[in-house]
Order: sequence, then structure tokens, then C-alpha cells
Amino acid sequence: MNPMAHNAKDFWTGVIYVAIGTAAIFLSRDYGMGTAVKMGPAYFPTILSSLLILIGTISIIRSFLKPGTPIGSFAIKGLVLVALATLLFGFIVRGAGMVIALPLMIIISAFASTRFSWKYSLALAAGVTVFCILIFQVGLGVPLPILGSWFGY
Repeated sequence: MNPMAHNAKDFWTGVIYVAIGTAAIFLSRDYGMGTAVKMGPAYFPTILSSLLILIGTISIIRSFLKPGTPIGSFAIKGLVLVALATLLFGFIVRGAGMVIALPLMIIISAFASTRFSWKYSLALAAGVTVFCILIFQVGLGVPLPILGSWFGY
């Protein structure tokens, strides 16, 4: 870390945000930008990436101005569980459907927390699943099955 920064968490968070934002702009540079009225495929990623870079820059500047706590231990359990839950969702959502894939992803991700509770995790899984089905299926018409082909649908 830079010895001049007073807040390591803000400094490295800002660096990560700027790096991801810059990479996303770099990756979307070959797509058409379009206009605010008729957005091209690069418009939304470029706007979001620019905001991410701005937030990252603010975080880096803040790290030099405001003292903070040192970075704690690396949470490998949380990283692995959240990554596995996301991959599992991607692999099974078409076959199992949203009713199975979403709750599994949420419960496995919640298990990464040190404050895991079955009661709250199940309630969150049920609520998010209903919300996502209403938004993505009913509202937006995204072609993800509610119950997938594994169940004969």
C-alpha cells in the first residue's frame, strides 16, 4: 500500500473499482455507443463503468484524507462460497428453473456470512425468488424457466 494513504480499505477498494471500470470500458470499445435516445450496446456499460471509475477515484482520494482501520484477514470461505453459488446458478438455471436455482444461490451465498441464520436465509430466498420471477418473467419477459426441463417443463 502507498505509505501516504491513511485508509488501506478505501485505497484498495478504489484501485479495484478503477481497474474494473477501465477494463469494462476497454472491452466495450468495439460496440456502437448510440445516443441517449437510441442507446447502442456500449452505452450502458460505458456509463456504468464511468461511474465506477468516478467512485473509485473518490475512494482513492478519500483514503489519503480520512484515517481508517487496517485491512483484516482474507475471507476465503466467503469468496469460494459466493463464487460457487454464482457458478451453480449459471449451470442449473435452465435445467432446474428459477424456483430451484435462485434459492440455492441465495442460501449458499448466505452461508458465507459469519452471521448465517436458516430462518433469515430461507425468508430472503423466498422473497427474492418471488421478486425475480415477477420482475424478470412477468414484467420483462426474460426467457428463463420458472421450472426447468429437468422437471418436464
